[in-house]
Amino acid sequence: MSTDRSQAPRSSRSLKLATIGTLAGVFSGLFGVGGGTVIVPLLVLWLGYGPREATGTSLAAIVFIAAFAAATQGAYGNVHVLDAILMGVPAVGGVLIGTRLQQRLPTRAISLLFAAVLVASAVELLAQ
Repeated sequence: MSTDRSQAPRSSRSLKLATIGTLAGVFSGLFGVGGGTVIVPLLVLWLGYGPREATGTSLAAIVFIAAFAAATQGAYGNVHVLDAILMGVPAVGGVLIGTRLQQRLPTRAISLLFAAVLVASAVELLAQ
């Protein structure tokens, strides 16, 4: 971990966490993203989390964000449940592989790979 978060003023820290959560919720509802693209970078930049700690914290928060977003999208008829299951079940295996790999890579490599994914996504979106 790069900094001691306990030294940050409590109200400032709480406000930053609430802002991160709000942004993640907006991005999740709007684009279907929120954790990796919003929560992780902001936890690292605003609160000094290390990449591994930010990832784990983001994943825990995503449980709530995804459940509520999926239910809301389902109310609008936008959810294909069978397709979600066909993606979700194999994703569990991917999570196990990805987590094991993340624990073996240097944190700098994780940060660079994450940045490369974000840049590639941005380039692809701009090309459309």
